Amino acid sequence: MTAVLSAVEESELRASVHGIVAEFGNDYFTHCSETLRHPTELWDALAAGGFVGVNLPEEYGGGGMGLSAMNVVAEEAAAAGCPQIMLMISPGIVGSLLARHATHEQKQRWLAPMAAGTRKIAFAITEPDAGSNSHQLATTARREGDKYYITGQKTFITAADQADALLVVTRTGTDARGRAQLSLFLVDRDAPGVDMHRIPMTFEITDKSFTVFFDNVAVPAERLVGGEGDGLRVAFDGMNPERVIIAAICNGVSRYALDKAVSYARERQVWRVPIGAHQGVAHPLAEAKIALEAARLMTRHAAASYDAGAEAGQASNMAKFLAADAAIRCVDQAIEVHGGSGFTREVALANMYEFVRLFKTVPITREMILNHVAQHSLGLPRSY
Repeated sequence: MTAVLSAVEESELRASVHGIVAEFGNDYFTHCSETLRHPTELWDALAAGGFVGVNLPEEYGGGGMGLSAMNVVAEEAAAAGCPQIMLMISPGIVGSLLARHATHEQKQRWLAPMAAGTRKIAFAITEPDAGSNSHQLATTARREGDKYYITGQKTFITAADQADALLVVTRTGTDARGRAQLSLFLVDRDAPGVDMHRIPMTFEITDKSFTVFFDNVAVPAERLVGGEGDGLRVAFDGMNPERVIIAAICNGVSRYALDKAVSYARERQVWRVPIGAHQGVAHPLAEAKIALEAARLMTRHAAASYDAGAEAGQASNMAKFLAADAAIRCVDQAIEVHGGSGFTREVALANMYEFVRLFKTVPITREMILNHVAQHSLGLPRSY
């Protein structure tokens, strides 16, 4: 049973997380990104406070406060200048679906150390030729006796190098319409036959992306999560939290940027008045603030819907859509307020623009979200 986060608890949670992360700050995030090192010290500090497993069930060492609490943690970390993608991946995606679909033995083995922050699991679903069409996944798992053997390729698997294991979405059959019947397996990262290659990016963050190859990787049958062939339904119980936590991270970055912009607009004087007194500066910031608060409300609604066991797909996708757009707007306007100095390392805004721009496109495009809303919210004919 997920506990409902009271206003007082939420306020205390926000203050605690922000206080911890602010001690590291954006300089730490930037240094880790530029040197391609893991933010281990920050992760350990959050884990020591019990924050990396705040959404996971209490009986397995978590906080028992659901996605609503993880929304707070992810937002506050980003607002303090250190967005943490691993919160979205391990306790967010993987932890959420394990909590709903894993066996008791699997939860004991995987959720307890995940809640403690001592074990991380990456999520491997994307393939080069499947795109958004999960029914076309080609990575296969065939059963022989008490083991499955996985063969195939995954791409853009974020933070695979930080993970102890990968939750891999595979094809274990094909239905009458030729679509993949999917199954999920927990695979040790260092299992024989697993090979990873980092994908170079035009900008780097602490959580790198990898292409992962599986060459006849043997996995014990007890590593199957959920029923065989039921993987798509299982996976969606991780994808909605993914959308929500991405939205939370974007909302946090929006706050980070607006705080910088507003502080500068109050202090910077031209012709003896603060530049924030001019509507040409103030109004775009006000519009960015409105966009941010709308995104935060939808994110909160999506998290609460998921925690209540209600249908959360539409709200989760809308939250991601709104939050990514708001973050791009907030960071861009914050740079504009600072003028040329907005591109300097000292001000530390331009690097955050690249970061949030990523989430306009991944893990699901704006177009696919609009397709989903058009079909499921408006009842229009399916377009794909």
